[in-house]
Amino acid sequence: MALSLLLAVLAACSNALGTVLQRRAALTVPASTSLRLGLLADLLRTPVWLAGIVGVTLSAVLQALALASGSLAAVQPVFVLELPLALVIGGVVFRVRRSRMSWAAVAFTAGGLAVFLFSLAPSGGHERVPILWWVPALVVTGALGTALVLTALRRPFGRARAACLAAAAALGNALAAGLMKSAMGVLGDQGAVAFLLSWQTYGFAVIGATSLFLLGAAMQAGPLIASQPALTLTDAVVGVVLGVALYAEQPRTGVWILPALLGFGLLTYGVFMLSRTRCLAECLNAEEQVPERSAQAAAVRI
Repeated sequence: MALSLLLAVLAACSNALGTVLQRRAALTVPASTSLRLGLLADLLRTPVWLAGIVGVTLSAVLQALALASGSLAAVQPVFVLELPLALVIGGVVFRVRRSRMSWAAVAFTAGGLAVFLFSLAPSGGHERVPILWWVPALVVTGALGTALVLTALRRPFGRARAACLAAAAALGNALAAGLMKSAMGVLGDQGAVAFLLSWQTYGFAVIGATSLFLLGAAMQAGPLIASQPALTLTDAVVGVVLGVALYAEQPRTGVWILPALLGFGLLTYGVFMLSRTRCLAECLNAEEQVPERSAQAAAVRI
């Protein structure tokens, strides 16, 4: 379990680094090419963007290794750390001075996550999931994701639209992680050929790509205070639910529920607190306004 958690933390760090570097590279691309095919050509000539791609790719590899050796219910919530790690790394890349409030938010997020995972301590479970068990999981998460997207499309640009799209992306991320764990089980048991022929492999690739698209739409639809909590918290909760429901992983219950709820409460507070800071907005998007200072301006900008 310790190895899988370490790999998950490294994956979260690598993904945060890749995201920050990609955003840094995007700032160097001429605005006139932002919606044209020339954007990709410009980015391919940018070493920082290529380094970001390496970071995101390495994150996917580390996540796969973490899922292969650990439980989904323990590994997936660790990716909440991408948010505070983006602040720490982005502060260096963009030379942003982090406030006391942002550091306090990082402490609440990390501390809450540690208490939450220590209290639940999921163990056991199956290495493989029968295909019939995937049917209700795919139907339910697909229906919820579709409902969230349709709800977002009915809303104007702003917080509600961003939150719905981010929650849909988080559902896809958690489901893709569950499929990735299953695919890694195929790889370990039957080898590379079976892995490449497995439907789970293509399932997590397609769902992961769709989630990435929805995340981009969420970032454009509204401020971080709406999208980031919906993304990080939904991903963590759905990851635990899928781990328990699909893989029969067993979290601790009884008196351990109380500290687990306390940890999740601290984690939630830290995520919302961090999402409201100017520091994070500047680290993830140098042009983003702080929501509380100019909500109307944000709506116009979007």
